[in-house]
Amino acid sequence: MRKLMVTTLIFFLAFFCIQFNEVEARGYGWGYKKNSNNEIPDVGKYSEILREHGAYYVDDSGEKTLYLTFDNGYEQGYTDEILDVLKKEKVPATFFVTGHYVNSATDLIKRMVDEGHIIGNHSYHHPDFTTVNKEVMKRELETLEQAVSKASNQKDIKYVRPPKGMFNQQTLEWANELGYIHVFWSIAIIDWNTNAQKGWQYAYDQVMKQVHPGAIILLHAVSEDNAKALEKIIQDLKKEGYTFKSLDDFVIKKKMPQPIYGY
Repeated sequence: MRKLMVTTLIFFLAFFCIQFNEVEARGYGWGYKKNSNNEIPDVGKYSEILREHGAYYVDDSGEKTLYLTFDNGYEQGYTDEILDVLKKEKVPATFFVTGHYVNSATDLIKRMVDEGHIIGNHSYHHPDFTTVNKEVMKRELETLEQAVSKASNQKDIKYVRPPKGMFNQQTLEWANELGYIHVFWSIAIIDWNTNAQKGWQYAYDQVMKQVHPGAIILLHAVSEDNAKALEKIIQDLKKEGYTFKSLDDFVIKKKMPQPIYGY
């Protein structure tokens, strides 16, 4: 009897490990090899996967153009300051927001749209898309879009940034079918921990060290460092010959053989 129980346990553990590995294999976590040579970072196999599904992480045209994006899951009191800087410097941005953010910071959503910025979809509840089915992903995206439409004059959303940067070929395909364009990033910094801010100089140095032509920059609006560094970052990058444009400018100009999803 004991031998049977041991055999059964071994079988169960083996089955669990196989299932666990299959779940792990289903999703990719977005990442890239950083460089400090003002060059586009290497994303390895991800580049071809994104190309196949009309997704983006960089503008590879070679032009000294930058695309500023923010992820907003909740409000920490710095977004008004960020918007003030963007307005002063005449810089467009895309804010990828969650349902919690829309419901708790409705006035800021309205201000973003009224001042010419784009609202992107970061899902309603922030789930890992690679662990849910298509219907759940569809509901997450559509519910967020409806909330944004109710809170502002932006009635539809074209761009999605997957929660936690998790994706696979299936979620990219689903997004295409639902009319969305995946937008990742080529510059990011460790800025999301509100209890471990390192000062504005850190945020400034990290962005300036990684900057390259065509960069899609990801910053978190909960970071005090980012809010304090943003004006100097923008002004100094302009001095270096960079211009800031919106994701719409990039996607519309991008000529690809496959359909441009979301349009």
